[in-house]
Amino acid sequence: MLSAGAEATASLIVTEADTATALGSGDVAVLGTPRLVALCEQATVAAVADQLEAGTTTVGTRVEIDHLRAAPIGATVIAHARLAHVDGRRLVFDVDVVDGEAAQVGRAVVVRAVVNRDRFGS
Repeated sequence: MLSAGAEATASLIVTEADTATALGSGDVAVLGTPRLVALCEQATVAAVADQLEAGTTTVGTRVEIDHLRAAPIGATVIAHARLAHVDGRRLVFDVDVVDGEAAQVGRAVVVRAVVNRDRFGS
């Protein structure tokens, strides 16, 4: 059974492929918001992966994100997710994202739903 408090981190070193230019979300060579969202979701998936019942997984249903600071190519970015609330199948995570110097790059609230894996054919 899932309960609030589960935590995990996910990190990356920003590459050209992670930039706003490469992702089509802008024209500057810094961490693109779509990649920041993906990093936040990666941390939330990891936070509950070992607590899910057999045959279940989680899917993203909502992301509210504040992209607060640019992270250039070569920067390390770390997302720390904490499961803040469980409401049946609905999981609400708070995510803080910092760079290698502990400066806040972003923050997010990510909502995921627990679903039967077979429903998705995988």
